[in-house]
Amino acid sequence: MRLRSSAVVVCALLALAGCGSDAPNSSPHPPSRGDGAQNETGPQRPSRDDLSTFALDVDTASYGYAAGRLRDGRRPDPDTVRPEEFVNSFDQHYPQPKGDGFAVHVDGTRLPASHETTGDTRLLRIGLQTRGEDSEQRKDAALTFVIDVSGSMADPDRLDLVQDALHTLVDQLRPSDAVAIVTFNDRAKVVREMTRVAEKQRLHDAIDSLRAGGSTNLGDGLVTGYETARDGFRAGSSNRVILLSDGLANTGTTDADRLLRQVREEADKQIALLGVGVGSDYGDELMERLADRGDGFVVYVSERRQARDVFVRRLPATLALRALDAKAQVQFDAATVASYELVGYENRQVADEDFRNDRVDGGEVGPGHSVTALYLVRLKPGATGRIAEVRVRWLDPSTKQPSETYESIAAGDLSGEFASADSRLKVCYAAAFFAVALRGGDGARAVNLGDLAKIADEAAGRLDERPVDDLVDLIHTAQRLS
Repeated sequence: MRLRSSAVVVCALLALAGCGSDAPNSSPHPPSRGDGAQNETGPQRPSRDDLSTFALDVDTASYGYAAGRLRDGRRPDPDTVRPEEFVNSFDQHYPQPKGDGFAVHVDGTRLPASHETTGDTRLLRIGLQTRGEDSEQRKDAALTFVIDVSGSMADPDRLDLVQDALHTLVDQLRPSDAVAIVTFNDRAKVVREMTRVAEKQRLHDAIDSLRAGGSTNLGDGLVTGYETARDGFRAGSSNRVILLSDGLANTGTTDADRLLRQVREEADKQIALLGVGVGSDYGDELMERLADRGDGFVVYVSERRQARDVFVRRLPATLALRALDAKAQVQFDAATVASYELVGYENRQVADEDFRNDRVDGGEVGPGHSVTALYLVRLKPGATGRIAEVRVRWLDPSTKQPSETYESIAAGDLSGEFASADSRLKVCYAAAFFAVALRGGDGARAVNLGDLAKIADEAAGRLDERPVDDLVDLIHTAQRLS
């Protein structure tokens, strides 16, 4: 295990932690994003291309949605399964940097005997960690909630779940924070203009007044939401638009590209977008793309415990930034590596030559966030010495000045047996290849759900953490549904 910290002086800018990349994965082998990214799929040979470049991502909606579907007795659509979001749903507890920017953690292991592979293939984990922040140190927040109240939101665990989470959040915010509430069905309506949380009863009354019915004019909701956020803009505060919807737009502007252009224009005005998806029938692609283009992130909730966690723990943690347009680039050594394969991140890939092009979107990462990427690395026979160098580049949120940090890893760092590997690394493996198994395709043939459940269960016994216990249950559920 190796660590290198890099510090920059950061002042919180008005933006939301998340990924600013382009369209989401719509198939196991997605088409080009149109921005020059290679869209690598399958093993790559360093002798032909030794660089792997991607935008950082803290989205978790894919895992949350898959979990909700499985609990309802249905397997998720493979097109909605993104392995990196499964992995990033679990805390890794990487050491934090002393200053701002990232700490880079690299380690790995041999694969478990149950993983069918050829050659001397190893698992490489790259973990990137930002420094946390005391909640008392954050700037005040001005939050505009844009809430879907169409007829589909009347189903159980949709609007009532949203209302419960909003009530909880209002009670947790500071009196000096402010909240506005916009709803939309056939058209948008401002239910509550920007209101200080000190007047929380007015906000609770507005939340209680929400009723579901009508169509889903998501475009009108977003436009009105951003207008309301601009009208209530508070200089020196963190200004956000938070969209709560099942993402099933069916009237008004429903074209994703038109909506995305609107969101991008508003995001450039320093009002970023957080998407919170709900409902067993869920517009994953639209919500994912909206949040990405809005320099935000998207999560999915299907039960009250999850919703309260998002609004009470995750949302406050995104009200400051550590890094803008963050990207990672891994350079593999052709002398020691026969091939490498990035697990997931298909819709986050960036052209290698754009790693230092700061006009190309990367990801936005907040305080205390971690990002994990896994590679399958096949070593050449007798390989010793360095196999890869990991670089991370980001912009200072205040000055927009770029910074980089790096770390390298050697073949010997991946030589340990899987049985002796760190328990959190085992969780990463189980989560990633659970996603691969759900998505299907060539990679799914290398693993089976029963073996993944055993690996996750062994890690759960050591960690004693509910999210890992839940992962074990979900793998068993998927196994029964196979």
